[in-house]
Amino acid sequence: MIAVSKDSGEKRELIAFRMAKQEFCIDIRTVREIRGYVAATPLPKTPNYVVGVINLRGTVLPVIDLGLRMGLKAIEPTARSVIMVVKLGPQLFGLLVDAVSDILSVTEDLIQPNPDISNDRARSFVTGMMAIDDRMIAIIEATNIHPQALELAA
Repeated sequence: MIAVSKDSGEKRELIAFRMAKQEFCIDIRTVREIRGYVAATPLPKTPNYVVGVINLRGTVLPVIDLGLRMGLKAIEPTARSVIMVVKLGPQLFGLLVDAVSDILSVTEDLIQPNPDISNDRARSFVTGMMAIDDRMIAIIEATNIHPQALELAA
């Protein structure tokens, strides 16, 4: 775990992960577990970013290709690919990403707003940016990832 702060303010823990050669992070409180990649069973008539469903200890778990969902290129699964199991209210779903890299403990003063050059679609997913060492990490809001169409897949 990397602890990064400029002051003694309240810390926020985030899970950093890679996708399409970029680094992102999500609030650790929304992530229930991180699983190795398993192939999902596709479902008909779902959005292209819903890769299918997997069996998570008897629960049917819809899996979203986070790259496609955010308008990036599709995740091409490798040995390092993972499915982050996310819980929002009663809804449980998986996010397919290239790899998990760190757990970050940061203070709010390190988080900067999106630059003005971001479009509305980017702003709907990315809520802020952090510069840590030589890395630029975008913060993703999990509630913005969860599409209403996902309810059809569950």
